[in-house]
Amino acid sequence: MPDTSLFTPVTLGSLTLPNRVVMAPLTRARTPDSVPGKLQQAYYGQRAGAGLIITEATNISPTARGYVYTPGIWTDAQEAGWKGVVEAVHAKGGNIALQLWHVGRVSHELVQPDGQPPVAPSALKGEGAKCFVEFEDGSAGQHPTSTPRALETDEIPGIVEDYRQAAVRARRAGFDMVEVHAANAYLLNQFLATGTNQRTDRYGGSIENRARFPLEVIDAVAEVVGPDRVGVRLTPFIELFGLTDEEPEAMALYLADELNRRGLAYLHFNEPNWAGGDITFPDGFREQMREHFTGGLIYCGNFNAESAQARLDENSADAIAFGRPFIANPDLPERFRLGAALNEPDHGTFYGGDETGYTDYPFLDNGHDRLG
Repeated sequence: MPDTSLFTPVTLGSLTLPNRVVMAPLTRARTPDSVPGKLQQAYYGQRAGAGLIITEATNISPTARGYVYTPGIWTDAQEAGWKGVVEAVHAKGGNIALQLWHVGRVSHELVQPDGQPPVAPSALKGEGAKCFVEFEDGSAGQHPTSTPRALETDEIPGIVEDYRQAAVRARRAGFDMVEVHAANAYLLNQFLATGTNQRTDRYGGSIENRARFPLEVIDAVAEVVGPDRVGVRLTPFIELFGLTDEEPEAMALYLADELNRRGLAYLHFNEPNWAGGDITFPDGFREQMREHFTGGLIYCGNFNAESAQARLDENSADAIAFGRPFIANPDLPERFRLGAALNEPDHGTFYGGDETGYTDYPFLDNGHDRLG
């Protein structure tokens, strides 16, 4: 592929990326003790050629978890582990953002501290939703989620504070940016959507009320790291974990206006068909986002180099995020630039395990870089 805008610099907030090929957040379930280590240093260091790496979703607290073997950012050990990852990426000249995560109702008592139920805006179980748990015999696998309990109004500031403290640790660890995960039917998305938020207090009902908690979280994070180093991931129109929403477009436009007013670095949209199906953004949606939000716009979901460039050419996006292609191709931007063939990912090693299917995919020169 010839040199085109996909391989030119772009500025997102206070950070200038060397190219527009972003590594999407990818849960890989390879931190059994929730602390990133040398394996993660190697994995992320190998992929430092991305314009920006967005880390796998990272739990902000013990109660934020819905999947075992996923990393956290609430302890000193976790912070130190992530600092090692950041240093590995920076040593290769890369940029890296930490994605902050609370799963809300997409969890189970087996994952929660003291076997307590998970929390959500309302006590509504996600139909067909599954999380990832460790069973009594030490094995792990998918398990239907539990019925959550509804958060009390006076508990919500405590979760906002959890996000704030996670941002403090992210800043100390040296991350270039922080991404607030308000997508994929997890806690913040559950507050935004009509089907999962049936509250009657100041956090439910109108669009403004349903957006209140996510905006409080974003404000807390931005206060710590600066709004020009904060991005937000959104998934309007997505159908996942039983989440339904009668006002996805109106909410997305409201959030775009609010986040634009706050001067955030970027919005990151996951395409509605990311998890399968035929749902797409309605006609004109991307153009409206460009009108309502003057920061960077990133789109993610089943792109290749050509379709990514087409999105940039029409000026609806400033960068494109790639997930599964980055799993199998640590040097993905270079492969795109040269028009080289891509390695095929091994779906059987996506989640859990060791370096197999994680840091052992070959580079263009058929070599490996296990040290990151």
